[in-house]
Amino acid sequence: MIDRPVRIGLQLQPQHMDYATIRRVASEAEDLGADVLFNWDHFYPLSGEPDGLHFECWTMLAAWAESTSRVEIGALVTCNSYRNPELLADMARTVDHISDGRLILGIGSGWFERDYTEYGYEFGTAGGRLDDLAESLPRIESRWGRLNPPPTRKIPVLIGGGGEKKTLRLVAKHADIWHSFADAETLEHKLGVLRGHCETAGRDPSEIEVSVAYKADSRERLHELGARLFTVGVGGPEPDLAELRQALTWRNDVNK
Repeated sequence: MIDRPVRIGLQLQPQHMDYATIRRVASEAEDLGADVLFNWDHFYPLSGEPDGLHFECWTMLAAWAESTSRVEIGALVTCNSYRNPELLADMARTVDHISDGRLILGIGSGWFERDYTEYGYEFGTAGGRLDDLAESLPRIESRWGRLNPPPTRKIPVLIGGGGEKKTLRLVAKHADIWHSFADAETLEHKLGVLRGHCETAGRDPSEIEVSVAYKADSRERLHELGARLFTVGVGGPEPDLAELRQALTWRNDVNK
């Protein structure tokens, strides 16, 4: 059994603000003591003005790799559909090196139809996109083993989503971190399903860090269930880090 401390992430949603603001808030989050800094992999805002300011995920992660020095960085989550898996593996390896080993590869099957249609990707079906993810994950892992230089460490893979038949099976086989937006009751059920997939895969489920959205009113129950990475989400135009400060105080108390 792996005993993990609570960690706090910030998902700095790259929408409705200029890059100077994004860079400033990223640095502030690191200075406050956040453990992980996430963005997301979309091409348009997910809330507010649909055609508002927005920036691309992976070029931003490379910039964060240079502008930060301590926090882990990653996407919550990368859309598997948007990049060839070998290319994505190489991109992740490169950002891993730029950051001196601080990258988390967050990945999911994709869902935001406008991204697909506007950028020329085939949207298909949810099941088909999950099948594509299942094909891509071994290719990413294989490419990491062939790159020169190799990654600086075993890059942690975070898989997002809660589908019980396909997604959680992939989590059991490939993930170091599983992210869910579920409430406590749903999370308890999903963890039972995940344990079943881990048993089938011959894997200890405690090897997988459980990641959730930070919710002040349910954080203790989520923690009791096994969640250890709690992420606060903020977007533009003026990100408010008050909830991040609250979460960090709670983390420090829990980890004493």
